[in-house]
Amino acid sequence: MAVEIKLFMCRTDNFGALLHDRETGETAIIDAPEEGPIQSAIEHSGWTPSTILTTHHHADHVEANLALKSRYKLRIIGPEAERDKIPGIDDTVEQGSVIPFGNETIEVIETPGHTAGHVCYYLPKSKLAFTADTLFALGCGRLFERPAPVMFESLKKLAALPPETVIYCGHEYTLSNARFALTIDPDNAALRARTDKIEALRSDGRPTLPTTIGEELATNPFLRWADPAIRKHLGMEKAADVDVFAEVRKRKDNF
Repeated sequence: MAVEIKLFMCRTDNFGALLHDRETGETAIIDAPEEGPIQSAIEHSGWTPSTILTTHHHADHVEANLALKSRYKLRIIGPEAERDKIPGIDDTVEQGSVIPFGNETIEVIETPGHTAGHVCYYLPKSKLAFTADTLFALGCGRLFERPAPVMFESLKKLAALPPETVIYCGHEYTLSNARFALTIDPDNAALRARTDKIEALRSDGRPTLPTTIGEELATNPFLRWADPAIRKHLGMEKAADVDVFAEVRKRKDNF
């Protein structure tokens, strides 16, 4: 790929990420969960960031905005719908916005549900997406600010990306998500094999990212609302897709 990504942990279970264009040297920070780990990653990389791409307003994604902006003179970009809640924001984006980055562009996908204005950042040339707290590996975000039908439409947008799209999300929740997924889709051989791999990765202290849209479509119950086996397991063979999704989300809330 023309871009390089450095992934690292922040706080307790947040992922931090630096996005770097190899040819031009342009570098962006994806969300700002914690100053120290981000600064350390910048120093070790030798890259000079110019931008923070903010996905949503929650404190564990914007806590370090002002400190990093002051240190590196950064431009902070974030969702228009949450502009009043994002510290230090300079420019806003919405569905269909395009951000120039190095030799390619970043497309903005609005994905409300977890928050009212959550956005994801998609690089079509590199087939890469940062989905923060909308789509997790084997999961999706809690519905804090919008109801299930809204999140359902957001997830449909992400599910429609090319299956080879590489996904980076906001938290290391994958092992817990895998254990829940098996309660919804217990006969899915791909899910069982993936769970074994995830358990080995976490046992070694290694991250479970990245994933891909294709892998999520095959194993993530929050994207598999049409699967006959899941519908049968839930007793919802004739239910609307959105109602199957809502039931899965409800069960995860109580897992």
